[in-house]
Amino acid sequence: MNDTGDPEGSGDTGNPGNTGDRLGGRRPGRDSRRAVPAGAALLVTVLALLPLAACGAGDSGPEAEPVSGSITFWDTSNETEAPVFNQLVAAFQREHPGIDVDHVSVPFFEAEERYLDAVGTGSAPDVLRADVGWTAHMVAGDLLADLTGTPAEPAPEEFLETAVDSVLFGDAVYGAPQVTDTLALMYNKDLFDRAGLTRPPRYWSETQAYGLTVAEATDAEGIVLNTDGYFALPFLHGEDTDLIDPDARTITIAGDAAVRGISAAASLVESGAAPAPPEKDAYEAMQGAFKRGEAAMMINGPWAVADLLDSPVFADGANLGIAPVPAGTGGSAGSPTGGHNLVVSAGTPNATAAQLFVSFMTAAEQQEKVALELGLLPTRKAAYTDAVLADPVRNAFYFAHTKAVPRTPLPAGSRMFADLQEVYTDVLRGGTTPADGMADLALDWQGGLLNDHTVATAGASGD
Repeated sequence: MNDTGDPEGSGDTGNPGNTGDRLGGRRPGRDSRRAVPAGAALLVTVLALLPLAACGAGDSGPEAEPVSGSITFWDTSNETEAPVFNQLVAAFQREHPGIDVDHVSVPFFEAEERYLDAVGTGSAPDVLRADVGWTAHMVAGDLLADLTGTPAEPAPEEFLETAVDSVLFGDAVYGAPQVTDTLALMYNKDLFDRAGLTRPPRYWSETQAYGLTVAEATDAEGIVLNTDGYFALPFLHGEDTDLIDPDARTITIAGDAAVRGISAAASLVESGAAPAPPEKDAYEAMQGAFKRGEAAMMINGPWAVADLLDSPVFADGANLGIAPVPAGTGGSAGSPTGGHNLVVSAGTPNATAAQLFVSFMTAAEQQEKVALELGLLPTRKAAYTDAVLADPVRNAFYFAHTKAVPRTPLPAGSRMFADLQEVYTDVLRGGTTPADGMADLALDWQGGLLNDHTVATAGASGD
């Protein structure tokens, strides 16, 4: 997720999970230990979770020698969030007076490229606040330190499964989850009431029926869509599929299940339940229409809420409904996991200080503070206190997160999601069919990015 106030994009649209490798992977409940790749080889997800030791809250132990030194922390939080993170950094330095933290604010959309450049010049920060989609690519390039056995090592049982999954690779741990997010169905309760609808839809087919009912009963659209590939993932996860199956080294985006999922999205437009999205700036068009009360439903993340509450339509929050994303034809529902991890650069000369900092910043007490003051979703289970869950928005997204899917690492996620966005836009605008568009996309990937993969196609086995 991007908690920068703008959804994270895979290029120019902005969305919550796609500036790096943005791909939801496993169904909830399936274990996933990732194998560390050699060089730029594909990161493969294999079964089982790591048995990791519990971590502390940044304390080096009552009898340990005080740690001293200085570290640089690149923080990708936005201007609204920065004061709270400044407070946390100051609290860490009071607890560890021998450690000096150079707290550097780096714009989120520049951070990954600037980090890679800094690695090349030997000036990488000790600690980076990294989007969950960046971690796999950085692990593939041997850019991150293994935190196994250090104070920063996260204990999986203490974190939300989908959040901790993003830092586990083989027998190593490359970061600690700090905040998380996911996509959810947002709906306008007043428009639902006017259309005689009493609850959110549970299936994509029901969503289509709801959209048509709203369009007939009111002057609003039923649902508005974003063309970004990240926003296509709930339709794929609803059919228990994804862009690829890394275990089988198969491109699944053109298989039967994926075509069913993309067809569900296309059907919303074809039926009239949703308008055809614009070719460009689809996220802004979606958010704006919903914010103005011109559409009854949209799929979006928690970063969108503050903007909505700033409008007359949702001013007091009472008119905003939030529910898990609808399910597909088989009854499955799944939304991609976003968020940020704190990672330590490989070869940092201040490893212990960096580890203590990561441990402190991701401890339950700090995560609860961030949730209460900024509305961000914690990754630690213990941070979901009564006070945190008393807020209806956080409570709703916490429930929506039960349908979240852990991310599968990709070797070239940014390129793949940019390609998917182009084809998905064409599908939603009626320029091609889901089957034809996804088949062409799969062959493009096989011919370049994933030439060691087979392709599952509609009507064939393998998906």
